[in-house]
Amino acid sequence: MHNEKNNSPMSGYLMAIVVGTCLITGIGGFIAIHAPFFIFPMILGGLLIPGFFYVNPNSSVVLVLFGDYKGTVKTNGFFWVNPLFVKKPISLRARNFDSEKIKVNDKVGNPIQIGVILVWQVRDTFKAAFEVDNYENFVRIQSDSAVRKLAGLYPYDNFDTDAELTLRSGHEEVNRALEENLKNRLDIAGIHVIEARIGYLAYAPEIASAMLRRQQATAVVAARFKIVEGAISMVQMALSQLSEHDIIDLDDERKAAMVSNLMVVLCSDKDVSPVVNTGTLNH
Repeated sequence: MHNEKNNSPMSGYLMAIVVGTCLITGIGGFIAIHAPFFIFPMILGGLLIPGFFYVNPNSSVVLVLFGDYKGTVKTNGFFWVNPLFVKKPISLRARNFDSEKIKVNDKVGNPIQIGVILVWQVRDTFKAAFEVDNYENFVRIQSDSAVRKLAGLYPYDNFDTDAELTLRSGHEEVNRALEENLKNRLDIAGIHVIEARIGYLAYAPEIASAMLRRQQATAVVAARFKIVEGAISMVQMALSQLSEHDIIDLDDERKAAMVSNLMVVLCSDKDVSPVVNTGTLNH
């Protein structure tokens, strides 16, 4: 396996003077004295022109001669190389890739829609040019494959307990796993993964409404549990305070009635209507 190597080509400005001299000499001499000899400098200048190229900032040019890799030019500027070299430009800039939303099944089989945002750049131009057929298409396909694999490793959500890592709750861990997976996949193409994260996550339309109702029901049950837990604590405190300060002596039947009334008042989701007892405690 080859590795990337730097190539330091000749300055294009120096060769521009040489080529210009050849062309001016050939054209001027042929016009002046019509000697066939001056055709050769013209032909030489024309043959040297294809060797010129330039490299922009954060760009590179891969040089190949008859299938032999001659190196990569990463230095910015205007250069000249052997005109027979094939020059393949490769950008070194960081790029964003926002994948399409794909429909997959999570760990428990629920259909979900998921998309990924990937920030990447070419680090090894040899691998990008020769190890894969098209490195940009390779990034797209491998990103799609990594997202499908990730979705199958975690459930979308966990309604019963928060102990298990899920796609919705475990942002840092899930994104870290996605990034590591993509790094391993894209290394063969010389691609460096700067950042990878889930950009879109939702239930598939056919189960979205049912899952929303389930989430709402889970939230209602959790809220009711907290309300009942607090109401029991308040009833205990009320009975304890009445007994401690000897305000009233309640038998078991009256305690049960008081507890029932307090629980109704504290746990009801609507305002209760008070009833004023104008008689004795027994009526």
